[in-house]
Amino acid sequence: MNLLSLLLGIILLTLPPDGSSNSLSGNVQDAETGEPVPFAYLHLEEIHRTAVAESDGRFLITNIPNGNYTLTVHRIGYKTKSLPIEIGLGESDEQLSISIDLSPSLLSSQSIEVTADRENVSGSNLEHASRKFLGDDLRRDLGATLGETLSKLPGISERTNGSAPGRPVIRGLGDERVEILQDGITSGDISAQSSDHAVTIDPASAQEVQIARGPAALEFGSNAIGGVINVVQNSIPSSMPGSAGGTFSLTGESVNRGGATALTMAVPLRSFVFTFDLNGRATGNTRTPSGENSNTNFSNTNDAIGLSWIKDWGYIGGSFNTFLSSYGIPPNPAGHASGVDIEMKKFQYVVKSEVILNKDLFKTISFDYSLNNYNHKEYESEDIIGTEFGLVTQNFDLKAKHASLSFLNRGTIGVNAKFQDYAVSGANTPPSNSNSMGIYLIEESDFGALHLEGGLRYDLVQNIPDQEETDSNIGHIRTRSFSALSSSVSAIYSMTNRLSIGSTVLHSFRAPSLEELYSEGPHLASYSYEVGNPDLSPERGIAKEIFIRYKGNRNVFEITGYHNGFSNYLYARDTGELRAGQSVNIYKFTGTEARLYGFEVYGESQLSTHFVWDAQFSFTIGEQDSAGTYIPLPMIPPLNVSTSLKYSNKDLEIGSRFRYSAKQDRLGEFETVTDAYVLANLFIQYRFNSNKLLHTLSLNVDNVLNTEYYNHLSRIKELRPEAGRNIRILYRLYF
Repeated sequence: MNLLSLLLGIILLTLPPDGSSNSLSGNVQDAETGEPVPFAYLHLEEIHRTAVAESDGRFLITNIPNGNYTLTVHRIGYKTKSLPIEIGLGESDEQLSISIDLSPSLLSSQSIEVTADRENVSGSNLEHASRKFLGDDLRRDLGATLGETLSKLPGISERTNGSAPGRPVIRGLGDERVEILQDGITSGDISAQSSDHAVTIDPASAQEVQIARGPAALEFGSNAIGGVINVVQNSIPSSMPGSAGGTFSLTGESVNRGGATALTMAVPLRSFVFTFDLNGRATGNTRTPSGENSNTNFSNTNDAIGLSWIKDWGYIGGSFNTFLSSYGIPPNPAGHASGVDIEMKKFQYVVKSEVILNKDLFKTISFDYSLNNYNHKEYESEDIIGTEFGLVTQNFDLKAKHASLSFLNRGTIGVNAKFQDYAVSGANTPPSNSNSMGIYLIEESDFGALHLEGGLRYDLVQNIPDQEETDSNIGHIRTRSFSALSSSVSAIYSMTNRLSIGSTVLHSFRAPSLEELYSEGPHLASYSYEVGNPDLSPERGIAKEIFIRYKGNRNVFEITGYHNGFSNYLYARDTGELRAGQSVNIYKFTGTEARLYGFEVYGESQLSTHFVWDAQFSFTIGEQDSAGTYIPLPMIPPLNVSTSLKYSNKDLEIGSRFRYSAKQDRLGEFETVTDAYVLANLFIQYRFNSNKLLHTLSLNVDNVLNTEYYNHLSRIKELRPEAGRNIRILYRLYF
């Protein structure tokens, strides 16, 4: 904390003597009727500035540095609109006011780009490699876990071990290769380590979910070859809202007799903004077509309070977040016959600040500091703890953003550091620490219709066990140090205002984790005996993708092909050997040459005035080298196809979705075949305004036919099917 205080002092000394920020205000209205559009979500893309339009359509975004930006406006039932904003370049303290017309739309992924003449179009205003998930889609697919919520998107699957521990898998890549953040801060849990460990983020209060790949992902680490998932909740506001507002949600579902509630609020008071985010969830055991899955009940609460002090020079704020959860892992004869009960808690402290410089070189300088204290207990009986995990993580990030510099439109240079203190009881895994530091540079440039992004990152990682052991059961336990350069480049060419093509290449580096190096002992909740390898080399991979996108008035289409090659792919290999005296298999961490490749297709079409059809297709093949021959990798999702037909009439939407998952018979060692299945889902959404409030109601019926099916990425699929018919109701009030 002394380092933090010193840095805070240095930053505060750099404050400009006079206020130098700008504000953007205006109103959002219906393009056809001229009526105000309340509760539209506005986001300045290049800097994190957001606002929600009030009940009369008015909005205000403050604390904006001089520069050129892209303002994205989203509202359910309307086309997402993006328009260029130039502010403060001719004078300081500019108050810009604009009027925004939104056009009704039936297409969930349709957007409008407002640009100048074709020769002046900036590629960054047209397409970016990152994706957002919000609005109707987020509410319709909102699940109990982040993995369940995102699993409806092309190329994203969910790794499960019961109901609570669901983690996203992107194009067959999961665990340490997918970085999960909350408001840009690492989640601070150990969900990447094992299938029984839950993600400590409840998506119930999410305003949007961002998915980044390529150069943008390098800001958060060199290991996220699968991607970065950022759940945006805005616990520490960076802009002053025009008035107090928030949301209130109620959720219920039948398959587990579960319910959830959530309340979010932002309250401005002079130069301060207070935020509250309170939510809770509780469920019983999940029911399936073949009976109830015992010990799959769970409950959690994910609460946060935040405070920001917002001035003309920028802002400084802090938040306190808690995640408390208890959940069950189903019984398994190859682990614990009665199941395992898990109690988990996390306390997170965050400090954020940004200073607006508006200098010739740098526009802003910002820093983040977070402290996560995580504890996880696995009860094998009512009062016997089999394994306990403790992790204290400190993260620090300091970065500066520059404006136009020669041929570079904008860029970010930064340094971040992570310090982890890790301990496990109930196993022979030694207490250990991991210290890492990275410096990164991310740049963007436009050449007419061509948009380029590039990033470089250099990392130093040191993993330190408490004591060195030369003759341990797993080898020579010692301090390991790693360093490497990672890089990425993305090119997007806009052939027309509607058609673009692009490609991204990412060279990743991942140091072995503490678990991969030093683990030794039983882990009954994941039905395994884990054996680390202190001699592991770093994981290195090259990810490549190429895509074509078309966005028209009535049709949207995208196709992406990708190939991820690894010279040393790290994973826990099932040896097929039983641990002596126990009924669990031995899993040894190892490295191998591997490749994962496939493609995704997405299309959406407005068939008539009220009907919209969409379809998506995703397929991944994962292989590893075995004595010169490629054999399948384990835990690779099968081919998936889904299609939906939606009827929309003003504020009412009714639709159905069918999903086909193919038979997975490309099996890793000791895996079993997962049969094909077809699921049918129905959904209804309705929204209405009353007394300056927006009400939204969603009714989903999942697995309408009560089909018995199995998830290939479930650790218990040999024993239990997935959930049966489920009726889900979500009511959300915007005020």
